[in-house]
Amino acid sequence: MHSQNHWGGSFEITDPSEVEDNHSRNMDIDPGALQQRQLDETQKSWLLGPPETKKKDKYIDLGCVLVKRKLLWSMLGAVLGAFLLIGLPIIIAKSIPKKPSRAPAPDKYTQALHKALLFFDAQKSGKLPKKNGIPWRGNSGLKDGSDLRDVKGGLVGGYYDAGDNIKFHFPMAFSMTLLSWSVVEYSDRYKAIGEYDHVRELIKWGTDYLLLTFNSSASTINKIYSQVGIAKVNGSKPDDHYCWNRPDDMTYARPVQECNAGPDLAGEMAAALAAASIVFRDHAAYSRRLVRGAATVYKFARDGGKRSPYSRGNEYIEYYYNSTGYWDEYMWSAAWMYYATGNNSYISFATDPRLPKNAKAFFGILDFSVLSWDNKLPGATLLLSRLRMFLNPGYPYEESLRGYHNITGVNMCMYFPRFGVFNFTRGGLAQFNHGDGQPLQYAVANSFLAALYADYMESVNVPGWYCGPNFMTLNDLRSLAKSQLNYILGDNPRKMSYVVGYGKRYPRRLHHRGASTPNNGVRYSCTGGNKWRDAKGKDPHVLTGAMVGGPDKHDKFKDARISYAQNEPTLVGNAGLVAALVAITSSGRGLGVRAVDKNTMFTAVPPMFPAAPPPPATWKP
Repeated sequence: MHSQNHWGGSFEITDPSEVEDNHSRNMDIDPGALQQRQLDETQKSWLLGPPETKKKDKYIDLGCVLVKRKLLWSMLGAVLGAFLLIGLPIIIAKSIPKKPSRAPAPDKYTQALHKALLFFDAQKSGKLPKKNGIPWRGNSGLKDGSDLRDVKGGLVGGYYDAGDNIKFHFPMAFSMTLLSWSVVEYSDRYKAIGEYDHVRELIKWGTDYLLLTFNSSASTINKIYSQVGIAKVNGSKPDDHYCWNRPDDMTYARPVQECNAGPDLAGEMAAALAAASIVFRDHAAYSRRLVRGAATVYKFARDGGKRSPYSRGNEYIEYYYNSTGYWDEYMWSAAWMYYATGNNSYISFATDPRLPKNAKAFFGILDFSVLSWDNKLPGATLLLSRLRMFLNPGYPYEESLRGYHNITGVNMCMYFPRFGVFNFTRGGLAQFNHGDGQPLQYAVANSFLAALYADYMESVNVPGWYCGPNFMTLNDLRSLAKSQLNYILGDNPRKMSYVVGYGKRYPRRLHHRGASTPNNGVRYSCTGGNKWRDAKGKDPHVLTGAMVGGPDKHDKFKDARISYAQNEPTLVGNAGLVAALVAITSSGRGLGVRAVDKNTMFTAVPPMFPAAPPPPATWKP
């Protein structure tokens, strides 16, 4: 189970041993002797005087040995002198209170991270905590789902997705999974920069809500609530797109969407709850609740009779967050369920050779190398590579784990501009979504993977890997991740930060209802808020930490509210930003994945929770 070769294959790297030179010191003694002429008795008498009577030496019996009294006193005097000269000053010096040494100033990535987390506070729905930190936000969505008979208290809580007021559960769940993954890997770093409690509170706000969207106390369910609020394309009736209102001022109807089949949505929710259960292991009752909910919704995902995507045929979802498949969520959720429970049935399913085949994980499809809310494959393969790198479970998992490990290396190779797989703007921004809108959310999510993979390799003392004949180092990966973050934080042709509130120049006219509408005591009607949508001035509220969609493929950017593809922040985008920033910051460097015992960080021992239900034995592609 724990072999010396953590890679599980024949590749071994031996660290050069450190050799210390022992320098001997030779002391040469001159044997020269003094020669003295012998004196007779008369000479002795007038030179030396009369012979003295030798006094008898006095000895002290120490039990095992006799010691001259004179010698003993000399030794005691020497010890006392040494104490007075050396020991006493040291004791006095140590007793003097010292001023605590100042911690080094946080680097720019930590400074941006502090702000990026605040975006989630601004996106909260429901009854807000007293210390929410966003003075211009208030309670909202308190009647969401109030007409549902099977949900006591309705679907109150969660997060608004972007600049509108819709709660899309699919990207919300993925955002919570990303945040939880970053905490699992870098909890000590979060603590070092003072954000550990904050990020965990944000995760819990999301997972508390996700537990409301299905019957999490049951072992079997037949539906999941998939969305609150709607937006009809080119609609003319009040809804979350037709109206321009602060979430605090909503008065229009907010219908709830439900799905009776949805392996993609259910799989992502299982991953989010399972990952969060690891984050909250110090709160055993809540962690168990998360695991049980994850097991229930995972079972729903794997139901052979419920294999159609959650968005299929729903006009209120397909246009915005249409899911293109669910096999990636199967792999992703199975990996997280194994790490959360230690139940081998999950890892058996994740490594069954039929799963990567159905997911097309090894087909070399370009878009499948990019982590996003719709494609979890590169995240899942890295997560399963972690198992091989640190625990090396061997047979019968090795074949699939080796494949996941290999494809992870290939994915990383694809990210580098030198190999010409993806386009990059002249300013250096990766076009992982081929020049479409919202490029930054793809850049940060995959920068997180690159930085994390570098940390994994460093933890097992592997200096890099090969991209064809080219040996790529850990610094190459980290430099790639930094280049994308640096671009976002202002190192770009426009010299503009794309994180609101960071730097001196950043977007001021966001496509965001809450930030653009003043909190002036006036409750604007559905269309009455349009005056603020169409206003040319700066937002009355600074949406601190929000990462906007980003510039186009020519590095051009329009700071205008109508430009939703460029100037609208999203929950998924900021989750990836937070994960990438904590992975790359030098504040607390040395804390993180390399400082944790990999054999106990994730469960690979008898589970601490009741065994979750195993996946079905039969497959229905």
